[in-house]
Amino acid sequence: MKVLVASRNAKKLEEMRRILAEHMTTVEVVGLDDVTPFDEPVEDQPTFEGNALLKARAGVVATGLPTLADDSGLCVDALNGMPGVLSARWSGPALGSKDGQDDRNNELLLAQLNDVPDERRTAHFACAVALVLPDGRELVVEGRMDGRVIREVRGSGGFGYDVLFVADDRPGLTTAELSREDKDAISHRGRALREIAPLVADLLA
Repeated sequence: MKVLVASRNAKKLEEMRRILAEHMTTVEVVGLDDVTPFDEPVEDQPTFEGNALLKARAGVVATGLPTLADDSGLCVDALNGMPGVLSARWSGPALGSKDGQDDRNNELLLAQLNDVPDERRTAHFACAVALVLPDGRELVVEGRMDGRVIREVRGSGGFGYDVLFVADDRPGLTTAELSREDKDAISHRGRALREIAPLVADLLA
């Protein structure tokens, strides 16, 4: 049995495969680069759930495989919940490498929060993971990680805004400074995937 994870982000795919493997040892998880290319939908929905379902539905239609997709982002209280669903393209359309886009997004976020005092730099990561099966069944779960945005980039692990985010559950370290195991244990995506993985295994069985 194969399950498609509708993503090309290598670091995200590695993270999702690692967590799903705890519950789905007999299922092969493939990414978008492992299947015949198809027209991927524009992520134009106003919610994480909407975008996750959009991508998962497109994957099922194009490949016939059960498809998992996630949408996630950083929601900053001082910015009224933004970047939110715009997190990946906060600094504008993607130009060049994914790492370059991450750097631009982080620079813009730091600039926007420059005058915000530390006590008001609270934020959370949110994630919605959707499963769509070829028979039309759909399932969505959500995960959340609370914390705050610091004032300088720290760490070399993770991706996206991890270098700026300190989780309440691991004070003192950015999520880019945590081990993979520590991050998986507390992250928004880790929580959502651990909830949905056994449900996926049951549905596929």
